[in-house]
Amino acid sequence: MMLRSRSLSTLLRRTLAVALLYLLTAYADAPAQMRWNVVQRASLAWWQVSPHLNHLWATTCPEEPTWRPGEGRSSGWRMRGYKPPKLGYAGVSDTVNVPLYPRYEARSICTKAVEGEVFTPDTVRWRGVTGEIVVRADALLTGSEERDTFTRQAVLETSRYPEIRFTIDSVIDVTRQADTLRGTAVGLFQLRDVTTQMTAAVQTWPEAGGLRVLAKFRVPASSLTTEYGLSRFALGLGVGVRIWQDLFMGVDLLVRQDAPARDRN
Repeated sequence: MMLRSRSLSTLLRRTLAVALLYLLTAYADAPAQMRWNVVQRASLAWWQVSPHLNHLWATTCPEEPTWRPGEGRSSGWRMRGYKPPKLGYAGVSDTVNVPLYPRYEARSICTKAVEGEVFTPDTVRWRGVTGEIVVRADALLTGSEERDTFTRQAVLETSRYPEIRFTIDSVIDVTRQADTLRGTAVGLFQLRDVTTQMTAAVQTWPEAGGLRVLAKFRVPASSLTTEYGLSRFALGLGVGVRIWQDLFMGVDLLVRQDAPARDRN
């Protein structure tokens, strides 16, 4: 009996030792969880309505030289040598030129209005990507002081709901062309106190010592009142008689890599 007991004890110790060795080896071989932080001064968020009526678009980075406000803008805006937008509130649908004024490079000139982080355990296939992007709602500007004040107070109610969030649960359907990756971010979108499932088209490439990340999604303009609870009175004829068809929202980010998560513990 004593011999059997000793043999069983030895077997258990060996089994535990093998299991522990396996776990340690697996952990050592596992890819480190990398954290990418949003560079706030080099990142922006935007929205655009279709048809945009030559004025329905906004950005958190009006400092960007390629951007300019539309019809009905306040005085003091400089076009910086670029042609001004077309005049008149024309109802031409445009779902191709979105955003209407993209930027060519990420520069640290923007108002700090976007923050967040993205975690990537696999930078080859980009499996297991998670993260969260937060936008300061009152920083979205159209270039018209009257319109922007009305949007903050009556439409978005930014004093009550100061942040717009997109939580990333995964990135799927990833393809690569040269150094550019494209895929679909799946997650949750929060506007005011309403959270909905959302997918966003994403593309990313190396730039400025980090990664440039473009993401955008599209919802029916009518969902602003039916789903997100924005005031029908505040949005007026745009939604009420369906002049607005689609709302696009997106971000243009520069993210830079932090130390591996397990190395910080």
